[in-house]
Amino acid sequence: MTDRNWFRRTFMRFARWIEGEEPEDNKEGDHVAWDRVKTTKEMREEHLENTVKIKGHYQNKGLRKRYFEWESGSGKAFFQSFYRVMSVLICIVIICLLLLVTSHLPAFGDASNPAHNEVFEKYIEDTLDDTNATNAVAGVILDYRAFDTFGEATVLFIAACAVTILLRQTGDEKKKQQIPPANNDMILTKVSSLIIPIVMLYGVYVILNGHISPGGGFSGGTLIGAGLILYLSTFGSVKMSRIINYRKYLFINLAALSFYALAKGYSFFTGANHLESGIPHGTPGAILSGGLILPLNIAVGVVVACTMYGFYSLFSREDI
Repeated sequence: MTDRNWFRRTFMRFARWIEGEEPEDNKEGDHVAWDRVKTTKEMREEHLENTVKIKGHYQNKGLRKRYFEWESGSGKAFFQSFYRVMSVLICIVIICLLLLVTSHLPAFGDASNPAHNEVFEKYIEDTLDDTNATNAVAGVILDYRAFDTFGEATVLFIAACAVTILLRQTGDEKKKQQIPPANNDMILTKVSSLIIPIVMLYGVYVILNGHISPGGGFSGGTLIGAGLILYLSTFGSVKMSRIINYRKYLFINLAALSFYALAKGYSFFTGANHLESGIPHGTPGAILSGGLILPLNIAVGVVVACTMYGFYSLFSREDI
């Protein structure tokens, strides 16, 4: 048997298997099938008989049938076993890494601990001069470690995107099971109408004063998110959609994160190259001070508020 004849027979067996036929050991049949010449019309008709059009693409019926048989049989059992084994292995690897890192941590109370080194002294002594923020925590989070905070905000955004992809209602589902106002309770409605503006204003206050007093974007954004959730729970999604809908939700999130990335990227670029950034620091203790800390606090607060509201609305089977 020459290599060419072997290749022809192998190819014909594979082609018949793709078309859903059982493989045969008749080598002569393979050779005859290969040599049989078909017209273009016959080949087109055979192709249409053996294929099905799904979402604009032609798929082979035999191969599709075999795939679903394998998926519902041995394939399902294989992936279930593979999933269990890999889950255990990944958990073991993570546990081992965490234990290894923990074993290298300094002993509690050791004088050489990072809490007692020059970084701690730098934050305490130079925050006011470097950032003009009287709140040292805000100076550290949004100046010295601003990229770390940007990573945290990005994690929140990615989490919101993942939940939106999994739970957001589309198509006919948008004829939604709206959570109605709670029994149209007049007392609840009136009390919420009084409380919601106070909660929202307090959240704005906490964000705007985060660099000169306790507070900041994370805590203020949590308050604003709680106000949005209270409004949705009290008045329902129809009224809420007039204030914020899916497009506004995406635009606000993207705008806040993009501003944060561009602002701190510019700040770090000019600082690393010893260039004047042109960003005024203002007077310590004044509302317009701290350089970029105030606008960055606003950006973080917006992301946190949108993430909280998005999670609640999606998990409650509402649409953003």
